Amino acid sequence: MARLDVTEKFQGISFPGHLHTKDSLEFAVNFLFKDTDVLIVSYPKSGTTWMQEIVTLVSSRGDPQFSRTIPNWTRAPWLEHYYCAAVLKVSPPERRTITTHLPFHLLGPALQGSKAKIIYVSRNPKDVAVSFYHFHKMANFLPEPGDFHEFLDHFLEGTLYYGSWFEHIKGWISRTATINNLLHITYEQMSLDLHATIKKVSSFLQCPLVEAEVNNCVKHCSFSSMRDNNMINYTLVPNDIMDHSKGSFMRKGEIGDWKNMFTKEQNQHFESVCTSKMKGCALEFVWEKQDKEETNTEEQT
Repeated sequence: MARLDVTEKFQGISFPGHLHTKDSLEFAVNFLFKDTDVLIVSYPKSGTTWMQEIVTLVSSRGDPQFSRTIPNWTRAPWLEHYYCAAVLKVSPPERRTITTHLPFHLLGPALQGSKAKIIYVSRNPKDVAVSFYHFHKMANFLPEPGDFHEFLDHFLEGTLYYGSWFEHIKGWISRTATINNLLHITYEQMSLDLHATIKKVSSFLQCPLVEAEVNNCVKHCSFSSMRDNNMINYTLVPNDIMDHSKGSFMRKGEIGDWKNMFTKEQNQHFESVCTSKMKGCALEFVWEKQDKEETNTEEQT
């Protein structure tokens, strides 16, 4: 199934037709979750692959065999992708790990009353925009991104594939107070303290690990380890789908890479739009603290 130039519209949101069909999206929003399921939720380029690897290694108590022999799209398939139903049919039923980029207003009804464990992964939206821009350059199933200024405008308007980042995060995070089986993890937490993040995820999944097992997870979840693992880095995907000559799926894995792309004016505009769109959201982000600390350090020097 190629459909590289097809856009699939579903309930007002655009999706790449190479991976999504109307039937696959209907399958997702009507999915029957099991209480033993683990659902990883994110907006694209927010640390999804990293969390897939963490959950895989926590579930296997730090043993990397599973993550080195089975592609991540098979061990943690995207619920809305066309191949998901077939993958889940042959998956071990006791604990399925499923991934999704769907917003809460689409998937929430299917989760109502479920005890499935949900891990929501977020990231500084400026870094998300930069990473998504570079991904558009290599992914032939995504539209040409144009110049970064144009792409950033589309990101802020919520007109890219997968919809608005702002609506996505507000929709899911607003449920943390009412859904006690939802854990919010940020990309920045994973980057700043992977050891603590893995322990938090293992506790949430009720899969306690001894220190040696945690350390094994940390080792095999490092950026360098994931970058060199072809079950994770998407080098198995043919060049006509992802043009690997134009970039790497595992690009930098850095916090604050947006500073290498944003102009001062773009940053001011982004901040203004973000303040307006996130008004009334009480969520406090790790990267805001980091930016303040960096600002204080710069002022002191």
